[in-house]
Amino acid sequence: MNIEAGGHLTHLAEDGRARMVDVGGKAETDRVSVAEGMLRMSPAALAAVQAGQTPKGDPLLVAQIAGIQAAKRTAELIPLCHPLALTQVDVEVEADAAVPGVRVRATARLRGRTGVEMEALTAVSVALLTAYDMLKAVDREMVIEGVRVLAKEGGRSGSWRAGTAKADDRRSSSG
Repeated sequence: MNIEAGGHLTHLAEDGRARMVDVGGKAETDRVSVAEGMLRMSPAALAAVQAGQTPKGDPLLVAQIAGIQAAKRTAELIPLCHPLALTQVDVEVEADAAVPGVRVRATARLRGRTGVEMEALTAVSVALLTAYDMLKAVDREMVIEGVRVLAKEGGRSGSWRAGTAKADDRRSSSG
């Protein structure tokens, strides 16, 4: 849970109103976040993607560009996110027979006072939604799943990797 030194939730004003956190007093550090997600589909739909025979064009390329654009617009989509001057957004979209489907991984970077987890998650989510939109005529039963942060670096809390937190840490930091 995000709690200030005085025991208050950081996104709530004293009167209970939502607010964007003041990060002005935080030190600028290099920050990186990596997120991933998948679009599970039928083997036939995956074969159409791999053969380049989908009705709306190349879903992997369009999803990649949509993910980059989405990361840059995160503060417009998520109400309490700060507008950030990202220094890099890298979105990898690939067909993956092991899924079967499409796997997306996004990395967001900046030098600033707040993390970029939401930008990486937004990039992944919009890339997956775009791929879904471009492929729904081929497979209406596709499922978006596994959207999560894999890693973050920078800031007061330092580095974190998925699967490294203890169960007690996850319970106390949720919310």
